[in-house]
Amino acid sequence: MDYGHELVFGTFLTPTVDAPDRVIALAQLTEQVGLDLVTFQDHPYQPRLMDAWTLLSVVAAHTERVKVSTNVANLPLRHPVVLARSVATLDLITGGRVELGLGAGGFLDAVAANGGPRLTTGQSIAALEEAIAIMREVWTPGGGGIRLAGKHYTVSGAKRGPVPAHDVSIWLGAYKPRMLALTGRLADGWLPSSGYAGPDELSAMNKIIDEAAVEAGRDPAAVRRLYNVSGVFSGGGGFLQGPEELWIDQLTELTLGEGMSTYILASDNPDDIRRFAEVATGVREAVAVARSGARSGAVVARSVAPAGFGVVPTPPPAVRRSAVQVLDESARPTGPAHDPSRTYTPYQLQSGQHLIDVHDHLRAELDQVRDLVEQVAAGTLGVGAARSHINTMTMRQNNWTLGTYCESYCRLVTTHHSLEDASLFPHLRRADPDLAPVVDRLQEEHKIIHDVLEGVDKALVALVDGSGDINGLRAAVDLLDDTLLSHLSYEERELVEPLARLGVL
Repeated sequence: MDYGHELVFGTFLTPTVDAPDRVIALAQLTEQVGLDLVTFQDHPYQPRLMDAWTLLSVVAAHTERVKVSTNVANLPLRHPVVLARSVATLDLITGGRVELGLGAGGFLDAVAANGGPRLTTGQSIAALEEAIAIMREVWTPGGGGIRLAGKHYTVSGAKRGPVPAHDVSIWLGAYKPRMLALTGRLADGWLPSSGYAGPDELSAMNKIIDEAAVEAGRDPAAVRRLYNVSGVFSGGGGFLQGPEELWIDQLTELTLGEGMSTYILASDNPDDIRRFAEVATGVREAVAVARSGARSGAVVARSVAPAGFGVVPTPPPAVRRSAVQVLDESARPTGPAHDPSRTYTPYQLQSGQHLIDVHDHLRAELDQVRDLVEQVAAGTLGVGAARSHINTMTMRQNNWTLGTYCESYCRLVTTHHSLEDASLFPHLRRADPDLAPVVDRLQEEHKIIHDVLEGVDKALVALVDGSGDINGLRAAVDLLDDTLLSHLSYEERELVEPLARLGVL
């Protein structure tokens, strides 16, 4: 089952204490190659490993975009009130780049040896449930002091805050039925490792999570499915034992079949991290095509195609939303005329259709961005004090939720364009010099669209800090709508036939 989550890719780095500079460099490499997330294990009783929260703070200071998280935090040695405030503080400093991987504490003897509580497995799970409630209360403004009396944690009038910059997700490392059920009831994500839960075990575990979520009145899709993975880019074709193409196929299958949507590579090899970034791009595109084809009722009007050509480009929008126009469409060059007598095999047509399918995913995502803007607009009319962390969000959190979504969408568009600029376009120029003016124009438009995307980001920041309003954000999204849809239509009109005729790299 595909839960439809946005795909996220990251690294699971070893925080070895004898090479701190290298660990930080690998985190920076994670960002440089375009991955989304850097994570570290948290074993406070292990002196050969750096302290997780100190390291996360330093990594966050040495990066600009990637999110950071524990994988997973050792709860018994980190009191939930203190842990919640550590998370919120770092999230505020980084502008919303922190998530919380959390565990019940698997090495109970080591916890006890270092002054932590000596708990049974069952007690540690009960303590985890109490801790989640406490942390979310710390992050929830208003309502007076926190008073929760549990068997393992008692909080008597603790002050709330600070409130994180965004709605921090709690991802639980879980394998056994009771922990899986707790994940379904309370968590924002499930974070197993392939070494402890192989691909063939995920379906049964997902079922426990889903059933517990439904019983608790939750949508199972509210629980993101993450996966720590390891493998080699060679070998005989086992799970993640082979070239990038095998990784792409297997992770795409896990996304569409098991609902996994965040893949975290456990490797300290920089070459592996670079190759995993290529895998991430391939999986994103493959899943985008599959999801685009699976959308029910997604009938899109197509323009007239050249005679004998079986792939039809998408026409530009008939109505403009924005009074601003940043593209001079009259100045767009055209490529060589199509040969009406030429025929194409189904295999040749696949490349052009793939381009359209990826573009259709971008169009669908743009619709969702617009819908999200309207949800925020509606929320501004009625959202008052913060309510339950499960059912409602504060206006600030609503705005940051929108910002996170738009940021990921903008990154998807930019990544797609960067791939074209780096590989596809040079190939088309070489294969048919008459296409050079079209390719040059498309690259110019990519730069313009980047500026328009920056305008959306600025409008989001203004909405959050109070210097702008929802109408400013609407105007920025209107301009993005006109500009991007016009560009995608032009690109399809000019490239679907050359892609069939010339092929791709």
